[in-house]
Amino acid sequence: MEQYFAGLTTEKINPNTQMIDECTTEQMLQLLNQEDAKVPAAVAAEIPQIGKAVDVLHQLLKNGGRMFYIGAGTSGRLGVLDASECPPTFGVDPSLVQGHIAGGDMALRVAVEGFEDSAEEGMALIDRVGVTAKDAVIGISASGSASFVIAGLQRAAELGAVTIGVANNKGSRLESLCDICIAPVVGPEFITGSTRLKAGTAQKLVLNMLTTCTMIKLGKTYNNLMVDLKASNKKLYDRSLRIIKVATGADNETAAKYLELASMNCKLAILMIKTGLDAKKAEQALQENDGNLKMAIRTTNKVV
Repeated sequence: MEQYFAGLTTEKINPNTQMIDECTTEQMLQLLNQEDAKVPAAVAAEIPQIGKAVDVLHQLLKNGGRMFYIGAGTSGRLGVLDASECPPTFGVDPSLVQGHIAGGDMALRVAVEGFEDSAEEGMALIDRVGVTAKDAVIGISASGSASFVIAGLQRAAELGAVTIGVANNKGSRLESLCDICIAPVVGPEFITGSTRLKAGTAQKLVLNMLTTCTMIKLGKTYNNLMVDLKASNKKLYDRSLRIIKVATGADNETAAKYLELASMNCKLAILMIKTGLDAKKAEQALQENDGNLKMAIRTTNKVV
């Protein structure tokens, strides 16, 4: 295992930053920014693999499946972060996209890095959350070797779930056991081995792509509008009104009226305005079109 770690790109020394402790503040920041600028290209190189993952996730979620992020340390925190943003952004149930970190919720605030070595806990987590063959488990590990993640994915595979890996090294242990592996290689870190930096940034971009594009394919947007949000507070109410006005051309008074009639459901309000349907029939039209607003409008208005 020592030889494995020594060969990882994420563990190598960055020749561009060896003298950072002698830099001025501005020089440090410039160097850090230069290193960060390498991340988007590394992610772009993985788009074919990310695309495969999105298409699989779309089919699974469309047919009643769920997606689970598992990770340790920074990787685990990023998974929890991405999962927790899905309900307010896309109006989905919190159980649809879940994030789990080695060491539990305490590890979100306090580093308990030793938990990443617990294969037993990784397997137990998969059983505890009830992963089935309808689901996908996404293991995130910069090194591609965290035992918690490896064991969790192995258990998920035994249960018939789709396994997706997100790592920052090629040829990792993670890659060898996943159905799909996404591995943006960002090079040695600004501070040697500190994968909360470029590796973590790359992981965040990948997770953004996985959930955002999957949700778009599930009909959670109308054009690029966030129509599946629920107006549960003042900010979201105001955003809902603006979205309804942009989508329909309605004035503020009309938008507010239909949002009320739609029980604060932005998507439903838009459909009612665009088609003239009442709330009950509009809801039925959405159900018949798998929640896709654009298709519901076209079907109702007989637009080909």
